[in-house]
This record gives sequence, structure tokens and C-alpha cells, in this order.
Amino acid sequence: MNIYTTDKIRNVVLLGHGGCGKTSLAEAMAYLAGLTNRMGTVVDGNTISDYDKEENKRQFSIHTSVIPIPWGDVKVNILDTPGYFDFVGEVEEAVSVADAAIIVVSGKAGIETGTKRAWKMCEKYKLPRMIFVTDMDIDNASYRQVVEDLQELYGKKIAPFHLPIRENEQFVGYVNVVQQKAKRWNEKGEVDKFEVPEYSKENLGICRDALLEAVAETSEEFMERYFNGDEFSEDEIRQALRVNVIDGSIVPVLMGSNILARGMYTLMADIVKYFPSPDKRECAGINTKTNEVYQADYNFAKPKSAYIFKTIVDPYIGKYSLIKVNSGVLKTDDVLYNYHRDCDEKIGRLYVLKGNKVEEVSELHAGDIGALAKLAKSLTTDSLSTRNNPVAYLRANISKPYVSMRYKAKNKGDEDKISQSLQKMLMEDLTLRNVNDAENHQTLLYGMGDQHLEIVASMLKDKYKVEIELTRPKIAFRETLRKKSDVEYKYKKQSGGHGQYGHVKMTFEPSGNLNESYEFEQCVVGGAVPKNFFPAVEKGIAEAVKKGPLAAYPVIGVKAVLYDGSYHPVDSSEMAFKVAAAQAFKKGFMEANPVLLEPIASLKVVVPDAYTGDIMGDLNKRRGRVMSMNAENGYQEIIADIPYLELYGYNTQLRSITSGSGTFSYEFARYEQAPDDVAAKQIEERASKLVDMEE
Repeated sequence: MNIYTTDKIRNVVLLGHGGCGKTSLAEAMAYLAGLTNRMGTVVDGNTISDYDKEENKRQFSIHTSVIPIPWGDVKVNILDTPGYFDFVGEVEEAVSVADAAIIVVSGKAGIETGTKRAWKMCEKYKLPRMIFVTDMDIDNASYRQVVEDLQELYGKKIAPFHLPIRENEQFVGYVNVVQQKAKRWNEKGEVDKFEVPEYSKENLGICRDALLEAVAETSEEFMERYFNGDEFSEDEIRQALRVNVIDGSIVPVLMGSNILARGMYTLMADIVKYFPSPDKRECAGINTKTNEVYQADYNFAKPKSAYIFKTIVDPYIGKYSLIKVNSGVLKTDDVLYNYHRDCDEKIGRLYVLKGNKVEEVSELHAGDIGALAKLAKSLTTDSLSTRNNPVAYLRANISKPYVSMRYKAKNKGDEDKISQSLQKMLMEDLTLRNVNDAENHQTLLYGMGDQHLEIVASMLKDKYKVEIELTRPKIAFRETLRKKSDVEYKYKKQSGGHGQYGHVKMTFEPSGNLNESYEFEQCVVGGAVPKNFFPAVEKGIAEAVKKGPLAAYPVIGVKAVLYDGSYHPVDSSEMAFKVAAAQAFKKGFMEANPVLLEPIASLKVVVPDAYTGDIMGDLNKRRGRVMSMNAENGYQEIIADIPYLELYGYNTQLRSITSGSGTFSYEFARYEQAPDDVAAKQIEERASKLVDMEE
């Protein structure tokens, strides 16, 4: 592939709802640019960007793909992202290195949850954007409705560039709203100019007004001229568009058909014309030597630096670190310093990726996106620079996973292989977490949703040839007591030679501190129990609280006091007093009104106002207690206390209620007494564990 300088590069991310046509749009653009001689389809599983087996099987994108598309003397790096929320980490990685975005909307489905999410992401990262309306070859697709809905949501900055022309229910051409000229596709795929059809003039008037209003909004002078009825020249309109698309105050709306590869030519031309090259964007890090801000700004003349935005680990082709060059020019065999890992990385060869195919290049200029192979220690979100000018860039903010499933190996002996395979997958996917929950004797996988975890299991099977079983996680209940008990226990055993003798009198009561398992005190007088046996008594309590006598859950909040007992000068031993204390604890605990405690989470749910009532109703069913509510920009933030037991399946329910527009997060708050029915069920389920303890 040719070498491209910074001003000849455009980094564009495709965003939108799942199934709106992002991958087929990328395919049509690549075909039009001559990258392929035949357009692939998602259904056939032969597109450039959806190359993974899992993507082909499910017919939707799971990973972000990079497709560098040459257009004239410019290279457009297209980042094709997944549309489903379970893979939002992939989108966040891509957006962190994009300089502009195309939000893809299906003309048939209209504005969807993913469209609004995409817009919010562009706002967060201050990305210039265009809207591209696909599916215009479908008869009931409505471009006008999409434009009206966009204007209702985002105001006068929405500027329609085109208007579709249909004849005999066929998508045959378009009207250029800026030029007020009609164009029709001919058999060669090129366009012929013709007069605007009479039936299109009314809609052209509406779109033209919307475009001119968007242009007028950009300056006071234009606004005054607009209200005075002055006409803007085509040059004035285009000049205003160039400036204001880059700063996000105008958002063009284009349209076409991915299947027919119509509308892509104007889209590519407008990407080059209106979207910024990297040198028009800011990029800053911290010089870790001087602690000062380092303005990289994609300047090729500054010292080399790069940011790793994504990692690909493949059992067959190895590890690739996808980078964006933030300053300087990277060349083959450069040595770069990773400040985060305090190590040098010899970068060897430089590559650009086209889907899953790699192509070697001799250099990468500032602002370009490429790949480095087999970096020893560097990981996603790390920064690379020179040792003389060590730079750390702000790491991308990747969503935290809250949906967990317990997993275990289907085949015994696969545990190590599963652990190694997951380690590789964790390098690729920052929204995946592997947690060893020693307390509950379970290993947990955390992901963005049930589908995410299901796909991880499927990929382990296909890619790494190991199988895991996903089940509901166990919840970490606790046991405590509510009253005071006074008990005595004598442990006496005779078996030839020395016997065993330990005798304790103890009280057990609530300590008032649920952060500690137990507090131990002694107030023995007159040497009834010698001092040297006190540690053995405490050890007996320490071991007994690990598995409580109620349901074999850990015990918290108990105060144990040793106040009397007796000993035998020959038979007493540390072992005897340890056993006596443990048995006294079991007896005393069960006499002191023992209860089961369940963990409570502080849950934050953010949903559009319209769904507030349904969410509150569902929280009530899940024993949730709403603590506060806060309305902002059409969204409601609900803070509630909810038992961990009721969080299982909440993600699926929330998405179902809100059509995917609701989000949630939670953190541990405290333990509370479990209701009788919940406690009874747990005690019944754990009965076998108590039997094992007795034995």
C-alpha cells in the first residue's frame, strides 16, 4: 500500500444500531474504490470486515475491523464497529482513534436506540459526523421521515444534502440539495444530470430550507441575510459546510443503497471534502519526564509516539497491536519505549490491516492507523514513544462489565488450557473479566450481557478447542446472630495413654460490627483455663466462623467471650480447647437467634423518562427499594438498593423494557437480614453442606 502523509488521511468510524447496514456500507465503499472485484454480503459471510467464524455464524459484527480505502490521493481508514451493546468496548476503542463518524441509519427501520447511542458517543468525543441513510432501494424506506425525526431530536444542525428519486418503486437517482440538480444512475453506474422532477420539488423545498437554516445558524451575518430573504451562493454554502461540519455545528444527511452500491461515490467525496484530516484535530499527552502537557497534534515533525487502541490475538496468526500514530513518522525496526510497562519494544515490521489480511508498509505517518506484530509486553490503551521524549496518552474509557456467569470446564483436565485461552481473550476484549471467587469456590466471567458471555464460550470452543459450562453464580450470603447466648462445652476423650480434655464456658452476642467475622475476649479468673490455651480457644472460633452452623456460610458480627472453664493437668491440650471452643460456638450460635444475611447492592439505572414507571415496577418485583431519583436531559437516573440475588437476569429485563436504551451499574453496599422465605430456601439448599461439616 502507498505511504500517505497526514493531510491525506481520514479516520472515520461507522456507528449505528445493530443491523442498520454498517458492514455492507463498508463493503460497498471498498468495492467502489476497487479494493474488491465483487461485493460480499453479511448473509454469505464473505465481507472484508466480518471475517470471524462467529460473526459469519451469527451474521452480525462482533469485532471492530479496519479497512483502509484509497480514494484519489487520500486514504480513508474505515473503522467498522459492532452495533449491539454487548460489544460496546469494541466501539469505544474505535471511537478513541477516529477523527470523524458516519452514523448509519436504516431508511426502513428509522431512528433506533443504537442511533441515539452513536450520537451521544460522538458528543462525548467531540467527533464531526454525517448521517448516512441506507436501504433506499427498499420501497417503504422513508428518507424524509428519518430527516424529520433527526431534526426533532437534534435541532437545526441537521442538514439534508440529498433527496432520493423513485420511479416505478425503484431507487433511480437523487437530487443534490446544494446544487438543486437531479442526477440519475445509468447502466455503467455513473450519473446523468437531468431536471428536478415536478413531484420532487416540494420535498426539495423542505430539504433546501432545512439546509439553509443549518447554514444560517452558523454565523450572525448569515442569520441576518437568511431572515432578509437573501440567497446564499453555492460557494458560500460549501464554505460554511466545510468549517461547520468539522466543528459539529452542521451534520449532513446523505443516503443510498448498500446493495446497489449507490450513493457511495458522493459519500466518499464528501468524507474527503468535509471531514478533517488528523492534523486538524488536537491530540495531547503528558511528557512523563517533565510532567508537562505534550501537544502531539498528529505533527509528523515531532518525536515519534503512538497509542495502542486494540489488540488482536489469534491462535494461528499471532498477536497484533493496532495503533494510531500520534506524532512523528514510524519506520521499520524503530525501537519505542512503553512508559506504562517501563520497557523497550522493537517494533520490527509495520503493517496495515484490511479486515483480517495484513499488508506490510515501510512507514506510517502521524495520524495514520496501522498494526505492530508480537509486541512483548504492551497491551491495549498503552502509549509508545521515544525514551528521550516519554509520553503517556489518556487511556480510552472502556465500559465496565456487570453481567456475570459462573463457569467450569466441561472436560476434566482442561482447566489450565481454559485459563490460558481466556488470558488471550482478555487481551483482546477489555469488557471481559475473569474473577476467581475463592470464598464461594467458583470462577466467574463478567461481560456486557448474556449474549457476550455466550459468544465467549462459543469462541473458546471454536478457536481454542476447550468447552466451558455457564451457570447461575452463587451469592455470598452471611450468617450472624441477634441475641446473646451462654453455653458450656466439655470435650473429653479417652483412648489409652494421654486423653483429650478441654472445657469452656462462653457467651456469644452481636458485636455490632458486620465488617469483621468475630471479636474474641476472655475474662477468666483464678486460672480456670490457663493463659496458654487462650490462643487455642480463639483459633477454634476463627475456624468455626468460616462455615456457620445455619447454612455453612461465613459468619460475621459475633462477639465471643471466654469467662470460665476447666482443664486437666495431663490430658488438656491446645487441640482439645480448640475443638471445645468450636463446638461451643456451634451450640451458642444456634441458641442466639441465628439469621441469614444477604448482600445488598446500590444499583444505578439510567433510562429515558418514558420508561421510568415500568422500571420502578420491575424493581419492586425484585425487592428493590428506590432511594433517589434525578432527571436530566430526558433521562431518569434511579438509585435503588437491591439484593444481589435479584440482579440475575436484570440486564436482559432492562434491555427488554427499554428497547436497549437503559443502562445500569452497581456496587456492594452492605448486608441485610434475608426475608424468611429466602433464608428457608437457602438453608434447605445448603443442608448437604452442613451434613458434610458434621462428618
